[in-house]
Amino acid sequence: MLYGAHVSAAGGISKAVDRIEGIGGTCMQVFTQSPRMWRPTAHSDEELERFRERRRQARVRHVSCHALYLVNLASSDAEIRAKSLEALRATMEVARAIEADAVVFHVGSHLGYGFEEAVDIVVPPLRELLELTSDDLWLCLENAAGAGGTIGRSVAELGTLFHALDDHPRLGICLDSCHWWASGVDVSDPAALDSALDDLDEGIGLGRVRVLHVNDSKAPLGSNRDRHDVVADGLIGDGLATFLGHPAFGALPAVLETWPEGGLGTEDVDLLRTLRRRGTRRRRAR
Repeated sequence: MLYGAHVSAAGGISKAVDRIEGIGGTCMQVFTQSPRMWRPTAHSDEELERFRERRRQARVRHVSCHALYLVNLASSDAEIRAKSLEALRATMEVARAIEADAVVFHVGSHLGYGFEEAVDIVVPPLRELLELTSDDLWLCLENAAGAGGTIGRSVAELGTLFHALDDHPRLGICLDSCHWWASGVDVSDPAALDSALDDLDEGIGLGRVRVLHVNDSKAPLGSNRDRHDVVADGLIGDGLATFLGHPAFGALPAVLETWPEGGLGTEDVDLLRTLRRRGTRRRRAR
C-alpha cells in the first residue's frame, strides 16, 4: 500500500511534491486550481516540468488530481453543467501535463429530479472526459455520502454509471471511507466490509478501485452526512484499521484528506501504516 495525503499547491503546483516528500509520503493528491473558483490556474511550462522532475526525485508513486468542489454534471442549470465540464476538462489537461495517475471528482447532485434522468444527463459529458484519459491517466468517480440527491451513494448507482458508459476501460473509483460509512457501510466491521466489497466486485470489479480516501467521520453510520474528521479521532476511530487492512486494498494509494489543526506531519502518514498493520493482524487472527 502507498501512503500519503492531499497537499497544498500554494506557491506553484510543484511545491506540492516538496510537501509530500517532507512528510514521507509515497502518494499524493492535489488541486490543479482553487477548489472553490471556476477560473483555472495558469501553470507555466517550467512549473509543470519541475513537478514531473520533483516527483521522480521524491519517488512519489501515485498522483491524483482532485477536481474542484463546484462541479455538478447533473445540475438542472445548463450553465452550471457547462462550467463543470469545462473545469473537469481543464483538470484533466493539467493532470496529463504533470503525468498524474488519476483525476478524482464527484459527479454531483440531481437535487431531487431523479437518478435515472440524471444518468442520461451526465453520461454525454463523461464520455467526452474519458476521451482525455490514457493508459496512465484514469478518470475516477468518488463515492458519495448520499445527502441531497448526490450521485454515487451506492455500488448500484456507481454500477449504473459504469454500464451506461460501456464499462470504459479507464473509468475508475475513488473509495472514501467517511462517505461509505455515511452511506451505510460499516467499514469498521469486517463482515460488513467484506460484503460491501463482494457487491462492488460483482457489480463493477475490484480492479476499478484506484484510490482510497482515508477519512474518519463526525457523523453517525448511515447518516448520509459528509462530515470528515481526523483519522482515528472520529466515530469510525480505530475501525479504520479494518478498512485499511482489507487485502483487496493492498497495492492502492491511501490518501489522507483530513488532518489536525497543527497541519500534516510524518506522524500522520505513519498512522496510516500503523492502522494498516493492525488491521492486517486482526484479519489474520480471525
